[in-house]
Amino acid sequence: MGMNNEFRFIGLTIPNLANSSGSILILWGFFAYLSSSTGSFTSLIPSFFGLPLVVLGNLANKNTSNKHHYMHASMVIALISVIGGLRILTTEDPSNLLIASHLILILVGTVFLVGGILSFRHARKLRESLGE
Repeated sequence: MGMNNEFRFIGLTIPNLANSSGSILILWGFFAYLSSSTGSFTSLIPSFFGLPLVVLGNLANKNTSNKHHYMHASMVIALISVIGGLRILTTEDPSNLLIASHLILILVGTVFLVGGILSFRHARKLRESLGE
């Protein structure tokens, strides 16, 4: 990977990765809600993590001067998503849907965190190479 100004992870800029990750969580949340035999409101929890990711990704694409602030905030959302997903370890007799929802939170959050961390490292190295 050469040192250019636009960092990409799995082919996406980090704001677009936030949009994609958020969209996956939103769609999964609605799928889980519709698939739930009880129609439980808590099935939508992945959507509650996905919506801020989409909003922050869009804000970062529109307001590039504050992109780093939006992406830092999205990293916090992703970290909370992973921590929330890890609650599956303390759940007794979880349903398959509950397990899947927690694994989606962990997987999507972790992929986004890795991409974000790598992009922050890339930005730091780029600043150092430019002598800032």
